Amino acid sequence: MLCALVTACSRPAEPWRLTDVSGHLPDLSFSLVDDSGRAVSGQSFEGRAALIYFGYTHCPDVCPETIARLMQVLQLIGADANRAQIVFITVDPARDTPAALHSYVRAFDARHAVGLTGSDRAIESLAKRYRVAYQAEKRDPDGSYEVTHSSAVYIFDAQGHARLLATDNDSVDAIAHDLRRVIDPTQS
Repeated sequence: MLCALVTACSRPAEPWRLTDVSGHLPDLSFSLVDDSGRAVSGQSFEGRAALIYFGYTHCPDVCPETIARLMQVLQLIGADANRAQIVFITVDPARDTPAALHSYVRAFDARHAVGLTGSDRAIESLAKRYRVAYQAEKRDPDGSYEVTHSSAVYIFDAQGHARLLATDNDSVDAIAHDLRRVIDPTQS
């Protein structure tokens, strides 16, 4: 009988559905400007799970699709959404001013999403820190251009530790399932 109780209590946690990056990526650390023009740091998001996505407001497809998927995730987790924050970090700081980011992210969600920008050097340094690739493409004759970039979502826990990586191949349900566990580890 005691053996059965010990076995039940020591049952291993359910495996993650997303890619576990715990211990493989650095903690959330940066100094940028939010879409209201205020200086923010990685510590500004402590106390909430942070879903970090690198993109840009002129992105024709992947960025709006990803943010829309993250909004579906927040809907699925219900009240736990108040313990999460979508953080959209631009890879196009030349065009993505705080005002442009504000309009963009607020079109998705005024409570749970924030846009961040900074100097080219600050964005480049942060992208390298989390192994995000991006590059501005050749300008069109009218001056417009696209930026190719990685499309993964980095999920950090409330203490700012990198925990999970979600890709386009991960379902909204899988992201919601694992985000709930990051928000409340007792759900494992």
